[in-house]
Amino acid sequence: MKPSDLKPSDLKPSDLKPSDLKPSDLKPSDLEHSDLEHSDLEHSDLEHSEQPGFGVYVHWPFCLSKCPYCDFNSHVRREPIDEPRFVRAFAAEIAATAARVPGRTVSTVFFGGGTPSLMQPATIAAVLDAIARHWQVAPDVEITLEANPTSVEATRFRSYRTAGVNRVSLGVQALDDRALAELGRLHSAREALDAVAVARSIFDRFSFDLIYARPGQQPGDWARELKAALAEAGEHLSLYQLTIEPETPFAALHAAGKLQVPGDDTARALYDTTQEICAAHGLPAYEVSNHARPGGECRHNLVYWRAYEYAAIGPGGHGRLDIGGERHATATEKRPETWLMRVEAQGHGLVTDDVLTREERSDEFLLMGLRLAEGIDIARYAELAGRPLDPTRIAALHDHGLVETTEDGRLRVTLPGFPVLDAVVADLAA
Repeated sequence: MKPSDLKPSDLKPSDLKPSDLKPSDLKPSDLEHSDLEHSDLEHSDLEHSEQPGFGVYVHWPFCLSKCPYCDFNSHVRREPIDEPRFVRAFAAEIAATAARVPGRTVSTVFFGGGTPSLMQPATIAAVLDAIARHWQVAPDVEITLEANPTSVEATRFRSYRTAGVNRVSLGVQALDDRALAELGRLHSAREALDAVAVARSIFDRFSFDLIYARPGQQPGDWARELKAALAEAGEHLSLYQLTIEPETPFAALHAAGKLQVPGDDTARALYDTTQEICAAHGLPAYEVSNHARPGGECRHNLVYWRAYEYAAIGPGGHGRLDIGGERHATATEKRPETWLMRVEAQGHGLVTDDVLTREERSDEFLLMGLRLAEGIDIARYAELAGRPLDPTRIAALHDHGLVETTEDGRLRVTLPGFPVLDAVVADLAA
């Protein structure tokens, strides 16, 4: 998940990428026809001691090619990228951000993109050095790098490890060559599996992504592909339903009737298949689209979902910073070269620095937190919002089997409730 794709105050679940659940368009009444009962699967036993974390997201905006489904802030350049110049700009923006929020201890760092594995390992090391110059870094810091599973980039994995990366997330996306070609990916299924094997040999922690609900995909096909993926998986998998994003090539094809995605019933069956198979293999969903063994969760993404602080560095980065008792939603210039010039001229690339209202902050807490299997701390919501959640709304959703409360004062969405998460959040926030 990339904060470069979060808008500062857009709180609709449909605006959160890439973890949007297509079946969440279903209405609560549709659950009468669901075969997935809460007792069928286990909730992820994600530990929710909730020690506040402070994350740093670093956005590398360049890719070798633009995938037709992607609406992330990513750009293709035919000329070589001046990495030393970007390193200087990253360091300057880190310094400017640290001056605003000094005294933090960095618990997680995430290099996202774009394709961060196109960076030289020395660039990664220099950025990590800049972070360590301006903030304390936790001894057990999680440092994740997103990578393409190509043979060329896999040869750099050991150097990334030496630079300080201790977790990689590979954009495999499919284990079928025809599907990979349709998705615009440049690697083959064999190359992806080889890259996963290299990652496994070098990193104690690794993850990879798959996209499902692809055109023409049926639950049986997906079940076989998912089981093959689980045989190669470590502690974590991210499994995203394909969504048609505006202003992408896929959106144009879809509008012209040349690209058909599964209908609601098939999409729901694909989702249910995902939950059942992953849980049976010991990787239950701890978040809408993310699955992990206990302790294998992506700690950086938990910073987002638990509504903690995170700084965003680089073009198009979006952050959340607590300054003077207020929550600031920050955003930087999206265009890489323009961002570079802004940082060189003024020390940072900020174009937005909004103070969130109590309502915006509590709505965001609700939206993000209910994506987690652990749910939210009801008392923390009341503290942020200045009011409690409406008990009558909670009771109504509980009667529909969509939410439950726990003995330790948490509200969480049930497994049948996750496919209609949008409706649950909208009802609670009303």
